[in-house]
Amino acid sequence: MDETLPPCPQCSCEYTYEMGPLLVCPECAHEWAPASDADPAGAEDGVIRDAVGNVLADGDTVTVIKTLKVKGSPTGIKAGTKVRNIRLVDGVGDHDIDCKVDGIGPMQLKSSVVRKA
Repeated sequence: MDETLPPCPQCSCEYTYEMGPLLVCPECAHEWAPASDADPAGAEDGVIRDAVGNVLADGDTVTVIKTLKVKGSPTGIKAGTKVRNIRLVDGVGDHDIDCKVDGIGPMQLKSSVVRKA
């Protein structure tokens, strides 16, 4: 093996391996696309990608992959919540998805915390 893979961006583990188009860390189970090292938000050339590298488009349905705290809500948004009919926008900071979450209301999400359903 003359090719070395980059260490995990979350835990710096050096034992990463390839699984299809993604790189995987065996210690923390983090998955990422090799091209996402340059731009962690996933927006290169105007294309917005989800946490695992799938291209997102207006009207898609996405699933939240980790529990999010929301100001004014006692529960927040739980992992596994489906969000339908998203709109891609140039939001505040790196929030690039405009959507309406059931039980919470309209808000903006980061593409790094969702996966295409």
